[in-house]
Amino acid sequence: MGMSTGLGPGCNAALQCHRPVCLAMTSSEKSRLAVLVGAFVTVFLAELGDKTQLATLMLAAQSGHPWQVFLGAGGALVTSSLLGVLLGQWLGRVLPPNLVKQGAGVLMVGLGLFFCIKFYAVL
Repeated sequence: MGMSTGLGPGCNAALQCHRPVCLAMTSSEKSRLAVLVGAFVTVFLAELGDKTQLATLMLAAQSGHPWQVFLGAGGALVTSSLLGVLLGQWLGRVLPPNLVKQGAGVLMVGLGLFFCIKFYAVL
């Protein structure tokens, strides 16, 4: 017995529960677990190979203190995620969900165009 995260088979497989455990969970607990796993998988996959991870890799290699780099980078990621959650929660209260989605889409396209223009200006 499993549940769907809407994020694809990889995420859904992560939520496959053993029958007795799933039967003991309420639908609210299952929903919260799906959100938790979905958020983890989304951020984990989005962060793989990005410039932050590469910078962390270089810091760990150069500093000789990998645990301090891990704690510093982890703290920074937690803090930036907290800011994103708080901003998202506030926007969700003051704006209709459709407008939040459209605004996020426009922001992503705008950032993409900005970085493309910046990249081609360097060439």
